[in-house]
Amino acid sequence: MTDELTDNGNQYLKSVKDGVIDFVAGSLGGTALVLVGQPLDTVKVKMQTFPSMYNGMVNCIVKTMKTDGIMRGLYAGTVPAVVANVAENSVLFAAYGGCQKVIANIIGVNKVEDMTPLGNAWAGFFAAFFSSLTLCPTELIKCKLQAMKELEKETKKLKTSARKRISSWGLTNQIIKEQGVRGLFNGLSSTIVREMPGYFFFFGGYEVTRTLLAKPNENRNDIGWEKTMVAGAVGGTILWLVIFPADVVKSRIQVKNLNEPALKVMRDIVRIEGFTSLYNGLKPTLIRTVPATATLFVTYEYSKRLMETYFK
Repeated sequence: MTDELTDNGNQYLKSVKDGVIDFVAGSLGGTALVLVGQPLDTVKVKMQTFPSMYNGMVNCIVKTMKTDGIMRGLYAGTVPAVVANVAENSVLFAAYGGCQKVIANIIGVNKVEDMTPLGNAWAGFFAAFFSSLTLCPTELIKCKLQAMKELEKETKKLKTSARKRISSWGLTNQIIKEQGVRGLFNGLSSTIVREMPGYFFFFGGYEVTRTLLAKPNENRNDIGWEKTMVAGAVGGTILWLVIFPADVVKSRIQVKNLNEPALKVMRDIVRIEGFTSLYNGLKPTLIRTVPATATLFVTYEYSKRLMETYFK
């Protein structure tokens, strides 16, 4: 009886340790992703929400730099972006590790490392639900800060001085004051619709690519950082190709404070602007995704291994 209690206690401690390691590694990966990809993410949001103001990616970059420079322009919303990505990826990878164990138990696989890419894809699908709850408020603030200048031009309600002074914390307080805490979760349903199928293909594509890049009799965890980066880039590319229309809808809802259902917003975009408007900003997104997602996975995988070795 004592041995059984000891084994259960050890198993519990191991689960907690694994969860903390996944959480920290996901946080580090999210931070690295933002530092690499923030400028083109800003361009993506601007083109998604105010497509008529720009004639393509290069035009958007040039206008943004001329008007606001690099830090205030292309890196606008970096603080909430870091918070958003740390929150999302820490919870995502912690939940992913937990979902992997649950699915492995259901399908009768003894070790998570032996799961098929399909099993990992389903783990990513369910993990994304939890990460959506942490991502929505922080991404809402990020998107609003990124498109603040364009929103001012369209509504003519904000003064330039007020726009320059507002911070992520000030904007958060403003939303809570005007709409309550619920206002921070505007676009939650479209975020969940975007994230869950997106991360099915994200983790599925990542694991399939790692499997294909592994040599005969080589474990996919031992393929090296270069191939890990390639697998991460493939997973990120597939993710955005799948979810981009839903991301456009989410950005419109959050930046413009729309209260209509996501499907109605999508129908209105197609009816008024045409179907191709659902892919405004796709080019900078894909260019950004390759280095950003590659960096995310390398940071996650190798920081996780380092911590597992250190805390053995």
